[in-house]
Amino acid sequence: MSALKSSSGPVAAPWTCPFCPLLCDSFGVAAEDGSWVLTGSACGRARAGLSHFSAAVAPTAQPHIDGVACDVEAAIAAAARLLAASRQPLFGGLGTDVAGARALYALACRTGAVCDPAGGAALFHGLRALQDRGAFTTTLAEVRTRADLIVCVGSLPSERYPEFLRRCGVGEGGAVQVVLLQPMSAASADPAAEGVELVRFDGDLFDTVAMLAACVAGRAVGDAAGSLGALAARLHAARYAVLAYEPAQLPPQGALIIEAINRVVATLNQRSRAAALPLGGGDGASTVNAVFTWLSGLPLRTRAAPTGLEHEPLRFDANRLLADRAVDALLWIASFGTEPPPPIIDLPRIVLGHPRFAAAVQGAATVFIPVSTPGIGSAGHLFRTDGSVLMPLRALRGDDGLPTVANVLKRLTRALQGANA
Repeated sequence: MSALKSSSGPVAAPWTCPFCPLLCDSFGVAAEDGSWVLTGSACGRARAGLSHFSAAVAPTAQPHIDGVACDVEAAIAAAARLLAASRQPLFGGLGTDVAGARALYALACRTGAVCDPAGGAALFHGLRALQDRGAFTTTLAEVRTRADLIVCVGSLPSERYPEFLRRCGVGEGGAVQVVLLQPMSAASADPAAEGVELVRFDGDLFDTVAMLAACVAGRAVGDAAGSLGALAARLHAARYAVLAYEPAQLPPQGALIIEAINRVVATLNQRSRAAALPLGGGDGASTVNAVFTWLSGLPLRTRAAPTGLEHEPLRFDANRLLADRAVDALLWIASFGTEPPPPIIDLPRIVLGHPRFAAAVQGAATVFIPVSTPGIGSAGHLFRTDGSVLMPLRALRGDDGLPTVANVLKRLTRALQGANA
């Protein structure tokens, strides 16, 4: 992965939206009455993200040490002291872009930190299934141009990703059919309003997807199959079937559901064409995981220990480490907005985030450094949800006066090197 360059000048359109893992780049953004206004789309998620930023003036938030305002150099020095005193730090949140992830990896190696993103459990549903059995996935572009049947497993993605159906070409005169496979007990908006056919089932998602895999494989499942048998027949008849799912909406042990989805895809690919489409990894999670995997050969939840790299996908869960008090310092990164907030804990904290985090991180033993948001105040790159496409982020304003996450982490690493020397 070589160094990447992006124009940091302001642009009106096209603009790549950084607030969702679809990374839509067909929108425009205009400045009206001091606010950023989305054009070319009604996406509520993009509008909500833009509402946290002003088009009139650059942010003026200052860094803080224990709630007291200071300059960036003093904050970085204080953060370096916290990390130098830590025997086992945790790096969480991880809401940053490619450049920030590269700088984060260097700092993690120097400090022996464990790295786990916000929503790490959802990310590792898919990673564990991939590690165990492999997977066959597709891209948004291929879905749009080739798919004629999309089965959404468990949830309708457009409820959290408003542009999903449009990105798949639904409603644009094509022949693609969309089916939502969902439990009877699930509460959902009426999918018929979006042209989506609903297939309900009794029981939980584990049993249902396993039974669908059995039906697709032609195994006898008795009379219990019902509508799942009909859906299996439609999957076999499709020219290109896609099974879309959201790891974040799966229950605990969701990797088992993803493995069953992958079995359906593998069976269909023996005679036709099919693929899975996982939807998730927003707020930098997929991007940081891709960078760490390239740099180390291992995904997140890996620690650079004295004896070498340790990958522990269960033991290095951030929530588990915090609950067990197995770490003694937290570095939290959230540069794309006011979510996710850092956990409230009685450990030393370093928070690199949106300026609006300042009011929530005023406690003792806390260093706060406001940082620029890629795609708003600075340029950057993010990996899209389909994993194979790296999207450039162009800044809406030329320079918002805030340092990037990469800049802060590089300076923090240098400060640690100087302290060690």
